[in-house]
Amino acid sequence: MTTLTLGPFNRVEGDLEIQLDVADGLVREARVNAPLYRGFEQILQGKDPRDTLVIAPRICGICSVSQSMAAAYALADATGVAMPPNGALATNLVLACENLADHLTHFYLFFMPDFARPVYADRSWHAGTETRFRALTGSAAGEVLPARAHFMHLMGLLAGKWPHSLSLQPGGTAKPVQAQERIRLLAILGAFRRFLERETFGDSLESLAALDSARALDAWAARDPGQGDLRRFLLIADDLGLARLGRATDCFMSYGAYPSGGTRLFRSGLWADKRPQPLDLAAIAEDVSHSWMVRGGPLHPADGVTIPDAEKADAYTWCKAPRLAGAVIEVGALARQLIDGHPLIRDLVAESGGNVRNRVIARLLELARVLMAMEDWVKAIAPGEPFCEQIAIPDEVSGTGLVEAARGSLGHWLAIRRGRILNYQIIAPTTWNFSPRDAAGVPGALEQALVGAEVRPGETTPISVQHIVRSFDPCMVCTVH
Repeated sequence: MTTLTLGPFNRVEGDLEIQLDVADGLVREARVNAPLYRGFEQILQGKDPRDTLVIAPRICGICSVSQSMAAAYALADATGVAMPPNGALATNLVLACENLADHLTHFYLFFMPDFARPVYADRSWHAGTETRFRALTGSAAGEVLPARAHFMHLMGLLAGKWPHSLSLQPGGTAKPVQAQERIRLLAILGAFRRFLERETFGDSLESLAALDSARALDAWAARDPGQGDLRRFLLIADDLGLARLGRATDCFMSYGAYPSGGTRLFRSGLWADKRPQPLDLAAIAEDVSHSWMVRGGPLHPADGVTIPDAEKADAYTWCKAPRLAGAVIEVGALARQLIDGHPLIRDLVAESGGNVRNRVIARLLELARVLMAMEDWVKAIAPGEPFCEQIAIPDEVSGTGLVEAARGSLGHWLAIRRGRILNYQIIAPTTWNFSPRDAAGVPGALEQALVGAEVRPGETTPISVQHIVRSFDPCMVCTVH
């Protein structure tokens, strides 16, 4: 048995270190360390509750809208305010813009460049992949970055700036949309649609969203081979067996995404024992037995405590271990699409579970589904109608803000006493996915997904491990507070 320590990782947001026990060319055990302590939960204590709208987005620069929305939803829950229809539509558009930009960036700039590495030089697809996706010099980056920048103009119109916009409020948005701005928003969405249909899919968004099985996906990929970057990925995934790589718990959770008109675009729920189940939020608890945090029993985040203990024995990460009724949970686009019931993702998971290939497919499917919804949301905005309701914050109240970020389920739990924040606890998507062992010694989702990964002779940072890590699209700066 040999031990490898990997880190830092390139093309991963924040700091990450992984310790692997390797025998006979395979990973036998893994321990995942989030080595950067943040302290946002301490920063927020004692502040005016409205300060969360300024401070919480600073947790991260690439998913700040998700943090803004979770903070706003927590205040909305605490005050009982309801967004007017325009406010719900506008905030959905802002969050969706950030999430889709994250999906696009992940696929083109974080994930695909690994397949341009020399380790795959003997593969028939390598030369074309290197030309297309090689970091810094590949042709894809020169097309993706301008398309992403133009798409993000939507954020400027709706939120003023990105990141760390102050327009998102518990009662909606402080930035109303005028009639002429709707035309500009539709033009931005139309340009992004054309990019995705030309470069990413080589087909219409509707055609991709209509795929209803693994067999249908295979037939779609074979119909126009080489057309669109998704087909290129599917060819690589089949050749390398990515559907057999990086399987974790096959237990998934989603808080539900994009509420409007009393419904959500993607429903909430739990997937366990190969079937959908109700989600019991009261069953969430954070275990700190292997975290550099002061000892204590597993606590629901509404009662949570975040006090660092850097000298704690048997700890190996700043990340807590959230569990749902004691179960290890995976969150993200795969969880969202599975729980929402999309037939393609249901069939892929039934066939091979959660794995590297299926996580990437779910993200790209979500690009198509959400962009089509965004077009409808813009058309539904009624200029001249209210976009925001004012709030009054009670002196003694609690609230919960749940949102789906690009990387999965994000929760903020807020307690206010005497008009000030008594407690504020955050569980980010990567906290779920990259959690350490719990008191029972059960590894977190990534720790389980890494077991069985191949380590080639002479590898110090195994390529299979990099594929698995990046398939979760970690945001380490959100992981620890």
